[in-house]
Parts: sequence; structure tokens; C-alpha cells
Amino acid sequence: MSNKKKIPNATMKRLPLYYRYFKQEENNGNDRVSSKEISEALDIDSATIRRDFSYFGELGRKGYGYNVGSLLKFFLEHIQGSNVKNVILVGAGNLGSALLNYKFANIHDKMNVVGAFDSNESLIGNAINGINIFHTDDLETIIQQENVEVAIMTVPMEAGQESAERLEQAGIKGILNFTPIRLSTGPDVTVHSIDLGVELQALFFQMKNK
Repeated sequence: MSNKKKIPNATMKRLPLYYRYFKQEENNGNDRVSSKEISEALDIDSATIRRDFSYFGELGRKGYGYNVGSLLKFFLEHIQGSNVKNVILVGAGNLGSALLNYKFANIHDKMNVVGAFDSNESLIGNAINGINIFHTDDLETIIQQENVEVAIMTVPMEAGQESAERLEQAGIKGILNFTPIRLSTGPDVTVHSIDLGVELQALFFQMKNK
């Protein structure tokens, strides 16, 4: 991106919501939308939307709104990247299996899950939603062969740090971490952690204070 402003984490987390919205509007045959329409669809106030978009330059025009096709192209080229990202899943147990059954392509058409890994012999050789499960011994080989950059990690907590180190050494640049521990990685690896326990506590807090 040519814009060098530091983008707040809150804005970055909303970008996939914007992309999904514009993709849906394209599917609906709409050419342009207003910040008010985006606001009503996503329950995000218009001022926040305009501020989010301002970090990337002039994406819309006053009195016109936002061109759906142009915004989709922008998101693909400057935020998601124009190339398909090959992804693996490490840990094909209950949570991992549920994620494999999730239709990733429906929300992110630039992501390709090329395989899953586990050490449980009863899982190896099976396929979930068309995605083959390999032994963890084959991890480095598949990462190199498929040019994998991203890993979804759903291993047990006690195996989290060791798995992250192995992924980093194999060349992984991004980890979506579902283990409830803070991973220690080098500066070249981006980690995004999702702690389901913390998310539930946040939900309970919001319900109590609504």
C-alpha cells in the first residue's frame, strides 16, 4: 500500500466485513452504495466507515458514494493481495475438523486449504470436505511443495509453542492461532490469536451490561 499511515487494529478487523459486504452487493447486481447503506447492513456507524476508508485514500465521492466494483478491486489488490494464499490446518481434532467443514471459499475466494495435519493415526489418510489429512511428519514437505504461507493452528495447548516454532522454521508467514496461549515467534511471522474462552467472557460481559 502506498499510504503509510499506521492503520489501527480495530480498522483492520473490520476490513473483512467490508469486503464481504461489497462482494454481496456485487452478487446482487448493485453498482454503488452509500456509507449509510454500509452502516445499516453492518451495524457500524457512518463516521467510523468513512474514517476506516480514509486510511487508504479517497475511496468514495461525496454525493455518489462508493463504487462496488472499484472497492472490490481495491480490497483484492491492496488488502488481500491478488494471489491465492495456500493454507494448511495443523490439528485435525474436533475443532480442526469443524473448521475444515467450514466453507472458506464462501467468504474468502483467495484462500486455498491444501491439507490438514495430525499425529493421530486414525485420522491420517482421511479427507474432510475434500481436504486430505496428512501425518505431521509430512508438514515441512507439503509446505515447501505447495508454497504454503499461512497455517491455522488447532493443536492442544501444550503443543502450541512447539508447533509454532516448527511452522516458522518451515517458512510459514502467518498463523491463525486457536490455542489459548500467547505464541512467541520471530518478527517475520504474523500471529492472530482467537481464544474462544476470552470471546465467551466478552459476550457474557456485553450481555450483562447491555
